[in-house]
Amino acid sequence: MARTQLLFLTLLAMVAFAGNSLLCRLALKHTGIDPASFTSIRIISGALTLGLIMRMRGGAHSTAGSWPSALALFIYAAGFSYAYVSLPAATGALLLFGAVQATMIGYGLWTGERLGMRQSAGFICAFSGLAGLLLPGLPTPPLPASLLMLSAGVTWGVYSLRGKGAGDPTRVTSGNFFCVLRP
Repeated sequence: MARTQLLFLTLLAMVAFAGNSLLCRLALKHTGIDPASFTSIRIISGALTLGLIMRMRGGAHSTAGSWPSALALFIYAAGFSYAYVSLPAATGALLLFGAVQATMIGYGLWTGERLGMRQSAGFICAFSGLAGLLLPGLPTPPLPASLLMLSAGVTWGVYSLRGKGAGDPTRVTSGNFFCVLRP
């Protein structure tokens, strides 16, 4: 893939993730929906959408998911929803994405990977953003909501690491969503 295309896709993904945080925060703060219902709707709609995609690809919904990944998916979704009741969207997104990156980079370093020059610069920028939350004069985010968002980020990182090399991403993700829905 050309470097320009990769940069464009990365930028598009970042805009989509930021938009997700903004829309979820708006829904949880300015409507009557509670975090549990919101999480349920997100999981059910994700499962239905992925089931439809799998059916369009020529198969029924997948059983390729795993319970540990489904648990990580659920903890991410629930922590995210409960945290955004009282966290501002920017703070929540910074905590979430910082925790995802710290989890994945930390795991990579633990397993022997080393950061290149650009990766190190990106890590320093991300860490600086998190450290910026602690600057004097800035409002301190509520601790319980911050911990929920950090747990959501860590479990999203774990979910992503578990998916690495797990096979067809759509099939596996579909299976994980359906595992969350099974009693």
